[in-house]
Amino acid sequence: MKCTLVVKKGQNGFLIGQLKEFPSVFTQGVTLAELKENIADALEMYLEDLREAYQPYGEMIEEEELVFA
Repeated sequence: MKCTLVVKKGQNGFLIGQLKEFPSVFTQGVTLAELKENIADALEMYLEDLREAYQPYGEMIEEEELVFA
């Protein structure tokens, strides 16, 4: 999966990051490396919440977990 991280200057030396493809996913960090780690964690939590809330329509035939590198 490929995402675009938009970085802005925040207050008190923090960097604010938001994913362009998932605007609901945002976080902060003191360094760019910390921000990238935090945004990956935030995306993982966001997708996990989506999975838990998912309720398929109709009869489910199969479920398979895919990993995108």
